[in-house]
This record gives sequence, structure tokens and C-alpha cells, in this order.
Amino acid sequence: MAFLLQRTMPDSQPHNSEPATNMSALQSLFNERSRKQLSLFAAGAGFFAISALITRRSLVRRYKLTQPGYFHPSSHAPEVNGAMEAFEALNVATVNVLSVSMMATGGALWAFDISSIDDLRYKMRKQFGIDPDRSEKDVEEEIEEWFATVLERKDKKGKKGVESVTTILEKIAEKENGKSPFEKGKDEQDK
Repeated sequence: MAFLLQRTMPDSQPHNSEPATNMSALQSLFNERSRKQLSLFAAGAGFFAISALITRRSLVRRYKLTQPGYFHPSSHAPEVNGAMEAFEALNVATVNVLSVSMMATGGALWAFDISSIDDLRYKMRKQFGIDPDRSEKDVEEEIEEWFATVLERKDKKGKKGVESVTTILEKIAEKENGKSPFEKGKDEQDK
């Protein structure tokens, strides 16, 4: 009875901020952004419920096929098409896995406060210590510059490698014949 009197009687003391924080927490829980984030989870949960019903129906049907009917012999085995059984099992398992993964993804996105790809990109860049406010064009230009320097180094190494192979071949040929194979080719072309 005392709790009723406390509610009806005006307080001369200032109110706690607890009700205000509870209301703000509820408002932040059910604001538009949170509802958008939670929609993927809700869709996954609905899809999971439907897939559970499909799975249950399939299992009940299989069980009923194994039970003999009234006034039927119990030694009669039902005819089974193995390919169709496997196909149906694969479909049911796929639907179950997709629904659970959709529900888990939606829950994770809601828990981490991610509602779009831009939010995810911002949070990941911030986590890895990259400037999250850079535009995609700036990032692409930086990658192009890096790729160009890598290709330049590769080209320089490749030219050195070709030159060194030709000089090695010339030295081997000079030791064997006294002339380089490249000079022989030039001599033959001159003739």
C-alpha cells in the first residue's frame, strides 16, 4: 500500500534521472535506425520459423511412411527413392543453414550498431587505424600508386635478369668456341 501512496503523493525532492535514462534507452532501442538494423534479424527469425515447420513436416511424413496402416502387414517396407530423399534432405538442410545464418548476421549487425555498408567500412577503417573519412577515390589512387611502384620494381628486376642471362650465355659460348652465339648469328646474317 505504501508504494501506491508514493506514486500518488507529489514529491518535494527532485526526481532521479533513472526514469529518464530508461526512457532514452527505450527510445534508442526502438528508433528508426535500430528498427532497420533489427529488421534483418526479424526476417531471419521468421525464415527460421518457416524452415523449422518445413523440417518438422518432412520428418513427420517420413515417420508416417514407416508406420504400417491399420489392417496392413508390418513386414511391408515402403518404397524409397534414394535420389529424391537426398535431394529433399539437401534442400531442407540448406534452408535451415541459410535461415540461421541470416538471423545470426542480423543479430550481429544490430549488436555492433551497423546499418549499412558505409557504417561497416567506417568502423573497420577506424579499427585498423586508417583515416575513416577518406573517400574511395583517394584510396583507389593510393592503391594505383602503390601498384605502379611495384610494377616498376618488377620491370627493373626483370631487365636485370634478362641482361644477366644473356651475359652468362655469352661468357659460356666464348669459353667453348671463342665467339659469342649472338656474334655468330650476326656473322651468318652478314653473309
